Amino acid sequence: MKIMVIQGPNINMLGSREPATYGTMSMEDIHKQMKIVADQSGVDIEFFQSNFEGEIVDKIQECLGEADGIIINPAAYSHTSIAIRDALSAISLPTIEVHISNVYRREEFRQKSLISPVSNGVIVGFGPVGYHLAMVGMLQMFEQIKAIKASQEQNA
Repeated sequence: MKIMVIQGPNINMLGSREPATYGTMSMEDIHKQMKIVADQSGVDIEFFQSNFEGEIVDKIQECLGEADGIIINPAAYSHTSIAIRDALSAISLPTIEVHISNVYRREEFRQKSLISPVSNGVIVGFGPVGYHLAMVGMLQMFEQIKAIKASQEQNA
């Protein structure tokens, strides 16, 4: 099984960007922790970050046939990108949306995500630990998928 982690605009600035809102942990540190969990679970993991909407759409499309699930922090594109929403919808992979800050305690425009309705789950406001929660959630979804496939094979 393979998880693709897709990070949107400005996530590469974590650690120095608005630490009161986003904390002091860097994107690289978050990825290192996620890699440890993936290795312990026997799951492959790949990381991608872009500040460009089209590159994120391309990466999502590349996941079809290459990844089994997506953890995505679309950042500001959460609120504006129909293209990212459509790409996620088109590939129909298990998807968890992550936001470091609690968007519901912030500006009104941040409280509506175009990505949430096409995601299996959303983790909001837990800081960098939200990525760990997303990993646990994705691993659980993988277990459920395996159980369903095994049941279908037994009934065939």
